[in-house]
Amino acid sequence: MEKTLAELAEWVEGRVSGNAHQLISDAAPFEDAGPKAITLARSAKYLTRIESIQAGAFIVPENFEKQGVNLLQSSNPYAAFARILALFYPAEQLPIGVHPSVIVGEHTECGPDAAIGPMTVIGNHVRIGKRANIYPGVVIGDHVTIGDDVRLYPNVTVLERCRIGHRVTIHAGSVIGSDGFGFAPDADFYHKIPHTGIVRIDDDVEIGAANTIDRGTFGKTHIKCGVKTDNLVHIAHNVTVGENTVLVAQVGISGSTTIGRHVVLAGQVGVAGHIHIGDHVMVGGQSGVASDVPAGQVISGSVAMPHKTWLRVQRTIPHLPELRKQVSALEKRLRRIEGVDD
Repeated sequence: MEKTLAELAEWVEGRVSGNAHQLISDAAPFEDAGPKAITLARSAKYLTRIESIQAGAFIVPENFEKQGVNLLQSSNPYAAFARILALFYPAEQLPIGVHPSVIVGEHTECGPDAAIGPMTVIGNHVRIGKRANIYPGVVIGDHVTIGDDVRLYPNVTVLERCRIGHRVTIHAGSVIGSDGFGFAPDADFYHKIPHTGIVRIDDDVEIGAANTIDRGTFGKTHIKCGVKTDNLVHIAHNVTVGENTVLVAQVGISGSTTIGRHVVLAGQVGVAGHIHIGDHVMVGGQSGVASDVPAGQVISGSVAMPHKTWLRVQRTIPHLPELRKQVSALEKRLRRIEGVDD
């Protein structure tokens, strides 16, 4: 595939500086970009080195100018590069149709141009939308609904009654609709709590590899539109994850917690159950979130210690800035009493 720089600029709503007719056939890393490749230069680290790279064109911030090189100026260079990269490297399309080895239950419907790979098992009363790509080894339970343009990679499991929206991607080995971790103690015995709810995943969600998303005890576990999860994320029963939230690798969210819109939980964040995290919150890596977080906060931190000590520490932390001022004032007063200059 070849595109002119002008065509790429139109694709990403950018502007060309230089030769608009330059042919581009690839998107490449900065150091490796050749004469027909476009690459990304969005920071000073790269912008100062443009003349030493033989790329066909560079995606740069919209206010950057450089004579003698071809530029695609964009208000969001990183997003523009992602869109162009996807244009040159589209997702694989499986052969349309149902492979002969697929096991299909009764009263199951498959939309036009769907592709179902080998050794897939599909239950009863399942609806699969148009242009779905179901890779080998996928298991789909009874009464599952899968929307249009969904992509389920190898060995994904979507268990009974769960609902997957349009343009959802679920990467290899993820399980949607497993039982929540619920057991009622009775002396030395634990009674398993049946989980009768579902998982609902809305449109334009991408779930990483080896995620587990538990069904609700009642009702649903709800992953709203535009959510992106990294690999090895666990979302427990009856959790709600708000629109366009990002969950990085090894995040764990306990049951019945609500995560707001545009939240970022960095790697290995642990979130306690039955709390609310507001919109636009950012939580630093390996943090433990044990209570509600108001919208717009940036928080981080976690350390293990005896629980009673931890409770006392948590009560003290918010007062540390004030205590620091008091200690500083006491030090100055002590110096004056002792006749020592500051």
